[in-house]
Amino acid sequence: MSTKQGYLPDLGDRLRKARKTRFPGDTLREFARRIDVGHSTLQRMEAGDLSVSLSKYYGAAQVLKLESQFTKLFELKPSLFDD
Repeated sequence: MSTKQGYLPDLGDRLRKARKTRFPGDTLREFARRIDVGHSTLQRMEAGDLSVSLSKYYGAAQVLKLESQFTKLFELKPSLFDD
């Protein structure tokens, strides 16, 4: 993954795909209202801009019914090499 400092493009791409799948009739502005952010903030989120607060991403996840995945954000999976 090629990332620009302060951006996670894959995060933005997954948000955009989830938005279009769950709310196919929503415009960018309509979905921004749905998650209570401005149009430009949603654009930044869909670019994977990490300067947008985590709470905004979490709010989008809640509306998209994906919030349970946030609890796994820093979950370490056991490795065969762990003692």
